[in-house]
Amino acid sequence: MELTRCGWAEHSEVMQRYHDEEWGVPCFDDAGQFEFLILESAQAGLSWSTILNKRGGYRRCFADFDPEQVARFTPTDVERLMGDPGIVRNRRKIESAISNARLFLEIVAKHGSFYTWLWNFVDGKPVQNVWKDMADVPPTSLLSDKIAKEMKKMGFNFMGSTILYAHMQATGMVNDHLTSCFRYEQVREGKGKERMGWVNSKNIGYRAC
Repeated sequence: MELTRCGWAEHSEVMQRYHDEEWGVPCFDDAGQFEFLILESAQAGLSWSTILNKRGGYRRCFADFDPEQVARFTPTDVERLMGDPGIVRNRRKIESAISNARLFLEIVAKHGSFYTWLWNFVDGKPVQNVWKDMADVPPTSLLSDKIAKEMKKMGFNFMGSTILYAHMQATGMVNDHLTSCFRYEQVREGKGKERMGWVNSKNIGYRAC
């Protein structure tokens, strides 16, 4: 039987796998949170499929998404990354990823973990939306506006409300699968998939990066 998916996932195999196995599954893990902050900020002005296709390059270039290592990157590292075709070679985005890593670690030092700080905005529970059509899904929300404003005050770059809402969708803070999508109920009920680095704990899907 053919599965019904959110329309955006039908464009390529990589998008389909991402939709089926990752998108919307709650991430209570700083490694996963940092990875998506890097990827989402790199997407600005580009398609998400472009970033997914370069995901391996980002993992290689950004120290397996280790914020402590990325925070120590120097101008020499910036030049190295500017010459690597495996990522989007945009100097401002690369430099922002490094400065954002340092700010990420400041939040970790203050709150114990980044994911704890971020999930507090939704009281630790995913927002369950009930969209019936792709046109209904918003690009931002009052909550993403609030988080983006907070992060801007801290000094984060390439973290506007649109990027933050995409991050919330990716890391499961909101369930934006259409109600007709086969993943909607699975995500709502906390059922992840034991593939591609995912594990289930107490029937809730957690990222195992």
